Amino acid sequence: MRILMAGASGFLGTRLVDRFTADGHQVTRLVRRPPRTPDERQWNPSAAQLDPAVVADADAVVNLAGAGVGDRRWNDEYRQLIRSSRVDSTTTLAITIAGLPGQDRPKTLLNSSAVGWYGDTGDRAVEEDAPAGEGFLSDVCRVWEAATRPAEDADVRVVRLRIGLPLHRDGGMLKPQLLPMRLGVSGKLGGGRQWWPCLSMVDFLNAVAFVLEREDVAGPVNVVGAAPVTNAEFTRELARQLHRPAIMPIPALALKIVLGGFSVEALSSSRVLPGALARAGFTYRHPDLPSALHNALTT
Repeated sequence: MRILMAGASGFLGTRLVDRFTADGHQVTRLVRRPPRTPDERQWNPSAAQLDPAVVADADAVVNLAGAGVGDRRWNDEYRQLIRSSRVDSTTTLAITIAGLPGQDRPKTLLNSSAVGWYGDTGDRAVEEDAPAGEGFLSDVCRVWEAATRPAEDADVRVVRLRIGLPLHRDGGMLKPQLLPMRLGVSGKLGGGRQWWPCLSMVDFLNAVAFVLEREDVAGPVNVVGAAPVTNAEFTRELARQLHRPAIMPIPALALKIVLGGFSVEALSSSRVLPGALARAGFTYRHPDLPSALHNALTT
């Protein structure tokens, strides 16, 4: 396929570009700066600027654009950036797709979202039919997903990827935990009872490639592991694989001081199940936490 991709330079995006290229697809990357290579095209989503001809040349559009939720301490300015970076990019793409003549529209839009859609689920397991929860990230996900509507109304297959916690030693939620754990000064976060929807990077990439090619899959898709684990379980397994103790729990108050508003999300529980992937017959390479963590630490 000819794939037009936004967010191609991020932690997940760079790996997805490599995967698509390895699968034989042609990837064109949207960038905000002037293009430097033949596979780049410039756009300005904050000003809703995108050449329709760039979109018309694609068979599928993949959008992972958005400021990292864990990259900085949250204040009002960064909260607005988290929201606008997602909604502006999605709106620009969806409206541009919808504005093309029918024969020129890409057939598919894969648009990232997050398990933050569900809010804090406690011990309640949820699938894609669960309503949006409460809280800042749930509100962001609600308007983020709604921004895909113009493309959906134009009869384009839209998949909303509610992404969980892909594991890799070079980024995401795993990287900042490695040094403290190796130094023996880490442990569970707060009470450790919150559920985490982890999955290996291999399974993340496989899942996105799977839904890209499955024309019968549309709507929300939870891109999460086969089974969520609690933070306490995750911490114990990480400590075991690194051959280190995990005897210093990090109090909730300390997280609030260090992370600010993001601490609420770090301590929330997301017991999210991959309902749509399971029904479509997706097979995990790393269906349990030990194998997913081993893959994250060794590849």
